[in-house]
Amino acid sequence: MALSDDICAIHPAVLAGLAFLFSVGFLLQILGCALYNNWWPMLTGLMYIMLPMPCLFFGGNSSGFMSSEGGDWADAAKFLTGFSSVGSIAIPAILRHADLITGGAMWIEFTAFFILLTTVMIFQHVSQEDDY
Repeated sequence: MALSDDICAIHPAVLAGLAFLFSVGFLLQILGCALYNNWWPMLTGLMYIMLPMPCLFFGGNSSGFMSSEGGDWADAAKFLTGFSSVGSIAIPAILRHADLITGGAMWIEFTAFFILLTTVMIFQHVSQEDDY
């Protein structure tokens, strides 16, 4: 089943809720920079762009991404995706430790990350097919 078929199968209210969560996470990402007049936290935004790249390039098996099946390339894609997601949390912490951003900006970036992570997890949960 294609991704567009998965999206069409999701209830419109759930899809609207996911769009709202995504927009709140993205808004917090920008507010973490704009409120403190410091754009260093936008490096986390670059990590969000890089996050799905390993799975798009190397994890192209027909079984689900979170399944245990797959070859070496799928395992490498999972590792690089995990590495990038840890980087998304580590960048604001490192910037705070280096005194390049304030504590408030760091916590806003953490909140944005967890809202975006929640959005992805909910989307993955509601778009799975029930084969049992």
